[in-house]
Amino acid sequence: MGQEESHSGEMNRAQIQELCLVFMKECPSGALHLHEFKRIFGVVSSSAEESLYIETVFHSFDTNKDNTLDFIEYVAALHLILRGNLEDRLKWSFKMYDTDGNGMLDRHEILYKIKLQKSDISMTPSEICDRIFDLVDQNHDGQITLPEFMEGAQKDEWLMNLLKLDVNATGWVIQNCGKLP
Repeated sequence: MGQEESHSGEMNRAQIQELCLVFMKECPSGALHLHEFKRIFGVVSSSAEESLYIETVFHSFDTNKDNTLDFIEYVAALHLILRGNLEDRLKWSFKMYDTDGNGMLDRHEILYKIKLQKSDISMTPSEICDRIFDLVDQNHDGQITLPEFMEGAQKDEWLMNLLKLDVNATGWVIQNCGKLP
């Protein structure tokens, strides 16, 4: 009759309490604003690309679109990044690319995101974009749907590695947010 054991991918009560303490210390108002989010993750204002990336991350987690993260949004974001399964992370990655929110990715959105990422690939952003569309756009309509994105990313190692910054952000979070448990 005790508490049910949590699944291995879920955060336990102690971790959630620790997150709550960190959140309340950093955000006594109960709302995490973009400038606080940047400070917590160590984003310096001199890096335009990193700043724009973290703004995109912040807005992707602001589910009620009030330009703040409340505690629930904060915990959900950290849970996705730290413990989310591949499918959930790919859905989030797709959302990060889908800047207009229409549920499809076009060349402009892919190019924009590729230009924000630092990469050691010896291809131009246009060549990377072309390769992504060749690999993923199954019906060749010039747009990538969520199912095409997820299937393509899981089938092609090159593409999965390209998306690694979005799909496997755990190391980045731990490195940039020393306050996490």
